[in-house]
Amino acid sequence: MKKKQSKKKILNKKKKIISEKTAFSNIENKSKTVIKPKPSTSGIPKYVADRMARRIFFTAGIPTIMGMSVFIVSYFIVTRNIAEIPPSSTIAISALFFLLGLAGLSFGILSASWDKEPGSFFGIENIPMNIERAKAAFKPATQNYEEKN
Repeated sequence: MKKKQSKKKILNKKKKIISEKTAFSNIENKSKTVIKPKPSTSGIPKYVADRMARRIFFTAGIPTIMGMSVFIVSYFIVTRNIAEIPPSSTIAISALFFLLGLAGLSFGILSASWDKEPGSFFGIENIPMNIERAKAAFKPATQNYEEKN
């Protein structure tokens, strides 16, 4: 008695076999017809992003590094019997530095000037204007269009 062929074997025989060369040439032909998207004009300019990164490094990076170093310093103080530090105070001081870093992150973003020239050292005068820009970015596009007209 003869065994029946499975459906998979029958389907595999019916499939068209394409060589690799033909397959890749088809891909290249298809990729040439792809429509390129228009470059987006909205976004943060590079000089503003660099300014934000510098501010974030100082206002968020330094407190965060200090928050991590609290654990190391308290470890050395306790292991060398210099002082007895309760773990809760180590965690509280570290948390304070991390919160300071979080506030510094927001300050670094919001205080950056969007003008070509850098602006003031602290950039406090830019905060209200940047908050308005952030609010406008989260509104639907139709609302932004209606407000301009």
